[in-house]
Amino acid sequence: MKLLQVVWRLWRALLHAIGGWFTITVLFPRWPQQRREATVQAWSHHMLQILGIPLQVQGTPPLHGPVLLVANHISWLDILAMHAARYCRFVSKSDVKHWPLLGTLATGGGTLYIEREKRRDAMRVVHHMRESLAAGEVVAVFPEGTTGDGRELLPFHGNLIQAAISIDAPVQPVALRFIDRETGGDSDGPLYLGDDTLLGSLWRTLAGPPFIAQVRFGDVQHAAGRDRRTWANDLRGTLQRLRQEVAEAQQ
Repeated sequence: MKLLQVVWRLWRALLHAIGGWFTITVLFPRWPQQRREATVQAWSHHMLQILGIPLQVQGTPPLHGPVLLVANHISWLDILAMHAARYCRFVSKSDVKHWPLLGTLATGGGTLYIEREKRRDAMRVVHHMRESLAAGEVVAVFPEGTTGDGRELLPFHGNLIQAAISIDAPVQPVALRFIDRETGGDSDGPLYLGDDTLLGSLWRTLAGPPFIAQVRFGDVQHAAGRDRRTWANDLRGTLQRLRQEVAEAQQ
């Protein structure tokens, strides 16, 4: 029965993804930006429902931009959960752009791509982030640069934080957790580490113990004279505290 349930959810998720591809390819060019954003948020929320993952939102998402969301990075599910909580433009590795089907969905969702192997590409992305923020948009980054184990945060890179500093835009920390519904601890199901494949991680997510996707928005803050490295380090500390508060509340 468990196998049939997983296969059924995978089939429904595929159909939902194809529907999203059609909407982005055919309808988005005719729609205003506000309708596109609302559609991405609704689509993401529905996908979580299909996958059987309840969403728990804490704190206050930004009503409007400009604001830079800074979040910890655990899984490919991070983007889905954050989009479902509040639409934003993500900065993601350039490889995602070329993923079959998912690349089209990410691009249609407004993703900005960065080639991490090229140091100077960060300058180009910061320029586009600055333009987006100046236009009043909500942009999101993962300063760890890669996914972690969900328990200990990796060092934060400050390069992309410069976009907020350069136009004095606020930053809002966002703490992500995937919580085992039985134990209240961190779930290993959605982890996406090392040699994990997307399909393998998806299968583990659906076949493993059920969990909750939790998105916790912290308080908005400004640079207040801090350079990008100092601010990135302070934001890391803030996210650690936010996640710890959630963990303690679950006990």
